[in-house]
Amino acid sequence: MELSGVVRIERANHYLRRAPRSQPAIGLKQTPKTRPTIFGTITEETKREENRLKNVVPQMQSLSAMFDKAGGGYDCQSTNCNENDALTFKDGNLVAGSTEALIQHLVPTKEYNPDRTYVFTFLLSSRLFIRPHELLSEVCQVCSFQQNLTSDNVQKHKLGKFGQNIIQLLSEWTEMFPYDFRDERMMKQLKEISQRVLKVYPELRHDIGAITHNLLNKLAQLNRYEEVLSKLNAEAVKRSQTQIAPTTDILEVCPSPLRLAQQLTHIELERLSQIGPEEFVQAFSKEEVSTQLPVFRDMKKTHNLEAYVQWFNRLSYLVASEICSHLKKKNRVKLVEYFIDVAKECINIGNFNSLMAIIAGMNMNPVARLKKTWAKVNKAKFGILELQMDPSNNFGSYRSCLKAAMWRAQGASDSREKIVIPFFSLFVKDIYFLNEGCSNRSETGNINFQKFWQLAKQISDFVTWQQVECPFEKHTDVLHYILTSPVFSETTLSLASFECEPPENSYDKERHKKLKSEAGL
Repeated sequence: MELSGVVRIERANHYLRRAPRSQPAIGLKQTPKTRPTIFGTITEETKREENRLKNVVPQMQSLSAMFDKAGGGYDCQSTNCNENDALTFKDGNLVAGSTEALIQHLVPTKEYNPDRTYVFTFLLSSRLFIRPHELLSEVCQVCSFQQNLTSDNVQKHKLGKFGQNIIQLLSEWTEMFPYDFRDERMMKQLKEISQRVLKVYPELRHDIGAITHNLLNKLAQLNRYEEVLSKLNAEAVKRSQTQIAPTTDILEVCPSPLRLAQQLTHIELERLSQIGPEEFVQAFSKEEVSTQLPVFRDMKKTHNLEAYVQWFNRLSYLVASEICSHLKKKNRVKLVEYFIDVAKECINIGNFNSLMAIIAGMNMNPVARLKKTWAKVNKAKFGILELQMDPSNNFGSYRSCLKAAMWRAQGASDSREKIVIPFFSLFVKDIYFLNEGCSNRSETGNINFQKFWQLAKQISDFVTWQQVECPFEKHTDVLHYILTSPVFSETTLSLASFECEPPENSYDKERHKKLKSEAGL
């Protein structure tokens, strides 16, 4: 987008006035909290004016003032304010606006600083219609133009707190969405705007240095995480290819269900913490195709969300493999009851993702068909777990447990009670349907910001859960076993299941025969 596209929205500035707050009735509380979310607590609006809409212009420097600097002028009063050049508020909450106006609302001035909630929401959702490097370029251009930063005669006293405000925006961007800066274009623009600000505000050198230092640390941490993940996956694949039959089982490595649940929580929290909030938006934005713009696939710089889904699948297959690798029924019974106990401990911890993966593993057909094995298992215990996975009422039972865990975590002083690890596939599904169920644009063609508030609110909960550090002691031998132990493929799992308990009906007999033939047995 050229600078002229940004200048276009300035024509409404003659009507500039202090805008209502941009966030809906959820805001940052000033008092410290044990586990603050981006949105804080719900506050009650004192002023209720239903169905009353206000069109206001973004808070910015007037167009006439800009033209005065350039030696020109513009008569704002002679031009009607275009509705598309304004932000639309309802009951004091931002609900819609043009792309240009929303970008302008993000840009700080000497007197204006955008709400942290707005910054998070806009930076999160704007990638549905503009790439991060394009957005940062727009922000830099508007700042340079409004504050005349390219001039050799910048008068600092006229800029007021602009320096502090733009540095705060950059700090929040690099803190909330550090993975955006894996893009070299982003790093280049960050350096350029920082240098321009330093030229006018040399006293901010320490703050800018801290932003760069923290950002580079986060990116280096991501690189290390990806390297470790790659090595673990490579080792797991190698062991699966070279080891035909397991030489040990999980009970030998970790006989305690509680300890295994705690080690699973270590893995969950580590992998959860690496997912960038923008990855949820990228998961569906990358599929959009425009006739005017290339596919959005060049936006995605990480694959942590996919890696987390793969972890869920691995855990499910590990559970099934452990059970089906034993020919003796009593050993299979022992393992089934062991995993039931592990799942119960996961509930107590608040680790719902591992819980669901374990249940999914035991519900896989190769395990579920072992009737003689299940006949010896305490089915009442497993029934309680299956209730958590009951899809009726949109997983109502699970959602009630999740809310209870969230309520416990909000007021917790003990770090063990702060853990909330959601059933990830359902969390992603909720976000997907929110995106699909609401249009990105209103009937007037403006951006539907109400949808983006809802999207940001859901993802802000996830950001809170990510910030919890695992309080349990690490047991590297157990972790290594979980992450690298060979798991059966779907075919091998089915064959192992038939070895445990031969097929009884004609369908299973035919299937067993076909699988053996395909495997060359």
